[in-house]
Amino acid sequence: MTQRAKHCRGPLNRRSFLEAGSLALGGLALGDLLRLRAKATEAGNKPTDTSVILIWLQGGPSHMETYDLKPEAPSDYRGECQPIETVAPGMSVCEYLPMHAKVADKFNLIRSIAHGFANHAGGAGRFLSGYNPLRPLDPLAQYPCLGPVVSKMLEGRRDPAMPRYVANANNVYGGGSASLGPAYLPFVVARDPNDPKFAVNNLSLAPNLKDRLDDRRALLGAIDGVRSDVDRSGVMEALDKYNQQAVNLLTSDCARDAFDISKEDPKLRDRYGRHRWGQRALLARRLVEAGSSFVTMQMQNPSVPGGIGNWDIHAVNGHLFDDTRARLPIFDRAVATLIEDIYERGLDKKVMVIVSGEFGRTPRINPQKGTSSKVIQPGRDHYPGAMSVLVSGGGMQTGQVIGSTTSKGERPKDRKLDPNDLLATVYRHLGIDYREAVPDHNGRPTPLIPGGTPISELL
Repeated sequence: MTQRAKHCRGPLNRRSFLEAGSLALGGLALGDLLRLRAKATEAGNKPTDTSVILIWLQGGPSHMETYDLKPEAPSDYRGECQPIETVAPGMSVCEYLPMHAKVADKFNLIRSIAHGFANHAGGAGRFLSGYNPLRPLDPLAQYPCLGPVVSKMLEGRRDPAMPRYVANANNVYGGGSASLGPAYLPFVVARDPNDPKFAVNNLSLAPNLKDRLDDRRALLGAIDGVRSDVDRSGVMEALDKYNQQAVNLLTSDCARDAFDISKEDPKLRDRYGRHRWGQRALLARRLVEAGSSFVTMQMQNPSVPGGIGNWDIHAVNGHLFDDTRARLPIFDRAVATLIEDIYERGLDKKVMVIVSGEFGRTPRINPQKGTSSKVIQPGRDHYPGAMSVLVSGGGMQTGQVIGSTTSKGERPKDRKLDPNDLLATVYRHLGIDYREAVPDHNGRPTPLIPGGTPISELL
């Protein structure tokens, strides 16, 4: 079994803390983040109002138990799950995704994406950056990944009252900002939105405190004018600018309201599911609706009775089919309701939803003795040769199955696609030219992706 994802222990000093992406949500520590974003707005950038929600299935979901079942394959390939038809003609999904089946006309399934990296870090880095990782086992990507790239490229083009890039974890294992630096890592909301006490620290201010901050801001503005006149280097002006942005965000009614999930109708919250995954999906919708450009919500451990782990369902980790029967109904409700909610609110042109992990699972089942169960049980191992990706919204034509795999789910059969094609599609939706370049660690211009073209069926 390959090495499983590990959580960063977290260095102690502030600089390392920021470099690891663990951005404090309180005080003016946010000013340190914003201060790092000292790149002038490029001339000619046209503002857009599009956004992306990435539901990231860390560990690698099995395409054979979700979106690409093979009921005619030999038993050691097809497994126990059966496909069901959906409202989209010609599209089937797993029997444990009945809510998906009812909204299938609002999403597309891509069944023919593949790449060549079969470990978690390397697979995530390859999928999210478009580049072959230099160090496939490194938990931090060596090339800038999707979220940080969006944060950088949309700098100065979106409402500063909302963070451009939000995530529920410090980093995707195998992802990161690489040469872009820590300034473009996400605004992290790590707490469970299903917790009745869920709140984002210091984004909810008492009215009298907000008035005091507004007064302080006006006073600092007057003082800063004098300081800037004295400071000929421009350093003081830059420092003042980003501290001002920090205050703007901390006192933003828009940001405070977007993060306040308690404002949602309890019936809608019930529809999403009163669990971590459901409420994360709902929070993601609130954030993009309010103006965030890119939101990553990782769905690893759903925090429900039964102790279900992440999607890395080797036989040593758990029973493939028992896990599937327990996990998919939770996943089904969260994702299907998110898609339905986006369409009901008229956000389907503005918001693109992507549901994916770093790779698929081996088409052939690999039984082994479970670490906990101590008995032989079914599982599937890492497999980047075939995977399925769900995409919804984005103003695209939906209800499509794009590409196919061979009869045993081993490799793409037609319309073979690269992760870069999906990245190019996402960048296009966000108004970013995927042919643009950013500096590498040596300052040399490096294209956002080394190849790939937008997927025509999604345009």
